[in-house]
Amino acid sequence: MFIRGASIWITVALTLTSATLFVTSAYGQSPATPPGSHDNEVAAAQASLFSKPEKKFLPEKPRPIDLEDEVAAVIADNAAVREQLRKMEEQQKTLLELVDRLERRLDGSTVAEVLPPAQPPDPAEATESLVLPPPKKGTSLSSLRSALLDSDGTDDRYQDGIVLVKTSDQAKIPFMLKFVDNVTQFRYLNTLATNYTFTDHLGNVLPVAKRNDLNVNREMFTFAGYMFDKRLTYGLFAWTSATTTQVVVSGNISWRFGKALTVNTGYWGVPGSRTLTFTFPFFTQPERSLADNFFRPGFTQGIWFTGEPLKRLNYFVFIGNGLNTLTISASKLDTSLVYAGSFWWEPLGPYGPEGRPRNMYDDYFESEKPVIRVGFSYTRAREDRFSDLDQNNPENTSMHNSDGVLTFATGAFAPGVTLNLATYRMLAIDGGIKWRGLAVNGQYYSRWLDNFVADGPLPLASTFDRGYEASASYFVVPKKFMLEARTSGVIGQFGNSSEYAGGFKWHFVPTERVWLQGEVMRIYRASYGSIITPYTAGMTGWAPVVQTIFSF
Repeated sequence: MFIRGASIWITVALTLTSATLFVTSAYGQSPATPPGSHDNEVAAAQASLFSKPEKKFLPEKPRPIDLEDEVAAVIADNAAVREQLRKMEEQQKTLLELVDRLERRLDGSTVAEVLPPAQPPDPAEATESLVLPPPKKGTSLSSLRSALLDSDGTDDRYQDGIVLVKTSDQAKIPFMLKFVDNVTQFRYLNTLATNYTFTDHLGNVLPVAKRNDLNVNREMFTFAGYMFDKRLTYGLFAWTSATTTQVVVSGNISWRFGKALTVNTGYWGVPGSRTLTFTFPFFTQPERSLADNFFRPGFTQGIWFTGEPLKRLNYFVFIGNGLNTLTISASKLDTSLVYAGSFWWEPLGPYGPEGRPRNMYDDYFESEKPVIRVGFSYTRAREDRFSDLDQNNPENTSMHNSDGVLTFATGAFAPGVTLNLATYRMLAIDGGIKWRGLAVNGQYYSRWLDNFVADGPLPLASTFDRGYEASASYFVVPKKFMLEARTSGVIGQFGNSSEYAGGFKWHFVPTERVWLQGEVMRIYRASYGSIITPYTAGMTGWAPVVQTIFSF
C-alpha cells in the first residue's frame, strides 16, 4: 500500500514539475526577443483582442527588424530550452531511481495514508531529498528513514569479524552472516633435547617420541549470525589440524532470552577449566599448560547455558555426551552423560574488552585500574573405554595417570588388566589480576577417578591427583612486546611432573589478534602427551617452541 501510494505521489510531482519547467522555459524566451519583433506584435494584438472584444482586430504594418539579431535570439532560446530539458531529464531520472530503490527496500512496510504536498516541489529540492508526511497513529515510516540513512557511504564491515551479509533493522526477515572467527596457528617444535625412554609406576620402560617439525597446528573457520529473529543465532565451523590430520565440521544453534540466559546446542568444549571458557587462543603461553592438559575435559556435542544474571557474574553450564568425543561415532557412545559448570566473577570491572578477547589472559589493553577475576569449574562424567578389549590404546579421550600412561590403556593399573569404566570428577579454582600491562593468572586442580570396572583385579579402587598452573606477563612496550614466565605441575597418585618456561610475545601489527611468540620449556617427567600439544608423555628435558597466531 505504501509503495503504491508513494509511487502515485511521486508521479504527480513529476508531472507538475515537468509542466512548471516547460512553461517557465517558454516564457523565459520573451526577454531575449527584440521589442519590434513579429512575436511582440502578435502578442499585443491578442491582448487587445481579449481586453476589448467590441473592437475589430486590425494588424499593424510590420516594422523592419534586424534579421541577424532575431537569428541570434532564436539560437539562444533553443540552447536555453535544451539545457532546461537536460536538467529535467536528470531530475526525473534521479527521482525514478529513488522510487525504484524505495520499492526494493520497503517490501513489507505499510503506511495507512500518504498525502501529496499542497504544491508541487521544486525540482532541485526533489532530487536532493524526498520527505513524506508522517503516517497516522499505528503506522510506521521507519523503514523509509532507514533506507535513506543507510545511504551514508560508510562500509565498515569489520565488527568483531567480517560482516558478509546483513539486512536492515526493519527487514521483513532479519538475517546476518559473519565470518566471525579464523584462527591459524603455525608452529615450530623441537624436543630433540629430551630423554629417549621413561619408566611408569609399574616399572615398565616406555619410549618417548621426539619431534622436530613445522606444522599448521590448528586452522579454524567459523561463520555465525542470525536468521528470522536476532535472538536466533547460528554457528558453522570447521576445525582442522595438519599435525593430527583431523577434520571436524559442525555447528551450533542458540536462542538468546536476554543477558541472563542463552540456550545453545551443538558442538563445544566442556567447561571444566578456565581455558575452555571462551579464552582460546588468547593464552599467555603458546599452548595450554602441562597441568591444564592433564586435568581438563575436551570437546563433545551437547546443550549448554550461558549468561550474566548479575552484574559481572557469569556462568557456563553444560550437558553433553562425554569428556571428549571429538572423533567418536555415535555407535560407540554409551548412555552416560557429562555434566559441567563454570562460574566466574569480575568485581572490579570487565577482565577485557567486549568481543573475542573478553577473557584473554594478558593485559594487552593496559587496564588503567586493577581488574580481577575469580572463578571455579566442576565436571562429572562416567567414562567408557569405547574401544575393543583386544586393543591396547583407547580411542575416546586422553585421560592419563600421573605417570604419563593412558588411564584406559591395558596395563595402566595392573599387568594385563584393562580398565573399562571409571567415574571422573574434577574441580578447578582460578583467579587473575591485570593492571597497566601486568597480568598474573593461576589455577588449582583436583581430580578424582573411582567406581572402576575392569576385566581383572585392580590394586586400588580410586585415584586422586592435584595440580596447579601460574603465569605472569608484562608488556615492556605497550601493545607491542610482552615478556612472560610460567610454571605448572601435577602431584599425582603415581608420580609428580612439572614444567618451567619463559618467552616473549610480539604483536608486530597494531592489533591483539596477531602475534609471533617464542618460548623455551624445561619439563620434568611429563604426565601427559598429545601430538597437538608440545608435550610427549614421560618427556624430560628442554623444548623450544616458536609460533604465530593469526586470529580475526
